[in-house]
Amino acid sequence: MYEAPEKKSELKKSCINCGAELLYAPGTTELKCEYCGYAQTIPSAEHSFRELELKSYLDSMGMHSHSEDILMIQCRNCGANQHIEETYKSLHCVYCNSPLIIDDAKKEEWILPGAVLPFQLDQKKAHAIFQKWVKGLWWAPDKLKKASLDPQHTKGLYAPYWTFDAQLYADYTGQRGDYYYVSVPYTTTVNGRTVTKMRRERRTRWTPARGSISGFVDDTLIQASRQRSGTIPAKIARWNLKKLVPFDSSYLAGFVTEKYTIALKDGHLDAKKEAERIADRWARRDIGGDTQRIHSIDMKLSEETFKHILLPVYVSAYRYKGKRYNFFVNGENGLLSGERPYSFWKIFLFVLAVIVIFVLIVYFINA
Repeated sequence: MYEAPEKKSELKKSCINCGAELLYAPGTTELKCEYCGYAQTIPSAEHSFRELELKSYLDSMGMHSHSEDILMIQCRNCGANQHIEETYKSLHCVYCNSPLIIDDAKKEEWILPGAVLPFQLDQKKAHAIFQKWVKGLWWAPDKLKKASLDPQHTKGLYAPYWTFDAQLYADYTGQRGDYYYVSVPYTTTVNGRTVTKMRRERRTRWTPARGSISGFVDDTLIQASRQRSGTIPAKIARWNLKKLVPFDSSYLAGFVTEKYTIALKDGHLDAKKEAERIADRWARRDIGGDTQRIHSIDMKLSEETFKHILLPVYVSAYRYKGKRYNFFVNGENGLLSGERPYSFWKIFLFVLAVIVIFVLIVYFINA
């Protein structure tokens, strides 16, 4: 039995004292007013994470269950599909910093998130991490260092991901390899004479193996958005999913929320590939020995469920000589990653200075 569509969530909350917009305070369970200091506690969820049955949800009826409408603006430059509150200070794309056209905003249906990992770092802390990194860059353009002084270049984003759960069962065939060592003769030259010596060489004894494996695959994490550029790098895409809380739109207040652009069925295909890699690891572990060969794996997944989750990241976008550079700070743990430009003139002047110093040293030595 499918549940009726839920009540549409209110993303914008107003202060009961002054009417200003309440914003989520990272690392807390409160909404706060920047103007009068009023704080409102986000109530604890009365339900656990919403895991949805995959097969049923892909049916036409299921696609409208647990869904809602949300106002989205698609960036004309990079294609990112994002929700930005009317009162957000800068209507620019969080990925490429291109202006967003208000007239492009339209209501779209999305699968209601089942969980969210609230920001644990505020913008000030994330910007400080970014600034420290920029200051440590050798030969960085001065324009980049100046841009890093403006906190408006660092924006908080809730990025969409799919997670998939399943019971995995597989039959496999392969070979178990056990190492053993033998002594073999070889010739070499010592003091001009050819002599025979012995050395140990490793060999592998192969025996046939077959068997079955089974287990629960929990929270396979699959990125649910893709832009023409500016994708969140794998280096920082590591969150503690134990900090997930049941979805409440209050956590989104004051941040940009990106809508998934990778369809559920495509995300599921990526999750199946990851399940195949897991099955391969489990089969090798089951075979044992020192090394293994896998000839075939017949894998089946059952009791498949999924959820749409939102994960926190801060993004800075910067252009240098026509090229865009993105810098990312994980909004939970502060991990940082990003491409960086190099200043041609700083490198040129450094090399020139080294040459001048070298010429002067040679001159004074020969003087």
